[in-house]
Amino acid sequence: MLELKNIYWSTPEGRRVLDDVSLSIMGRGLTVITGPNGGGKTTLARIIAGIEKPESGRIALDGEDITDLGITERAKRGISYAFQQPVRFKGITVRDLLEIAAGDKLGEKELCALLSKVGLCARDYEDREVNASLSGGEIKRVEIASVLARKAKLTIFDEPEAGIDLWSFSGLIDAFQEIKKDRDRAEIIISHQERILSVADRIVVVEDGHIAEEGERSEVLPHILSASGCPSCPAPTLRRAGI
Repeated sequence: MLELKNIYWSTPEGRRVLDDVSLSIMGRGLTVITGPNGGGKTTLARIIAGIEKPESGRIALDGEDITDLGITERAKRGISYAFQQPVRFKGITVRDLLEIAAGDKLGEKELCALLSKVGLCARDYEDREVNASLSGGEIKRVEIASVLARKAKLTIFDEPEAGIDLWSFSGLIDAFQEIKKDRDRAEIIISHQERILSVADRIVVVEDGHIAEEGERSEVLPHILSASGCPSCPAPTLRRAGI
């Protein structure tokens, strides 16, 4: 279980982004964090991953205080972060990246199984470099495959739908569902997409630096959907995937 207690964070200019945020994430299932742009969603994700450090408050993973640990130390404890714009690596092939993530060499059968889960053919991609030759959708799928290979305890995806085509988006949903099947893994996804919200186990709404609402999908999603058509309502505006 991941626990955040009384988290505060401000920009270097002094603007308060997170204001006394407390949140618990169970050790399995999919939690989607949503809310208006600028409300603090991505900052919260980066603090969980260790990219940013809170001004005050505590973070615990399975009872261990990890507040002062950086991204590398948290990664060793099982926290993985998938960037909104995946990192590209000149000179590293798709096979290399997946084997680094897995921590071992991968046979053709294992490599094919990983890439097929994200809609890619191993023969076409295993020897390609993870560089600018890959499209936004391709690099996103390769990153998801690396997450599947790593089998992290907790994986955070920051707006995984950004910059990808419609087919790739559908493939991402399948990948998230694949991770959900593992009872020893948890996912956090930062997203506005209704399709992603619809497969969540829990939804957390972050607005103006606060947790505005949280709970089971069946409880929270109807509120979001009903408010999204009302300009005066404070709920987040949803982006619908045309699928």
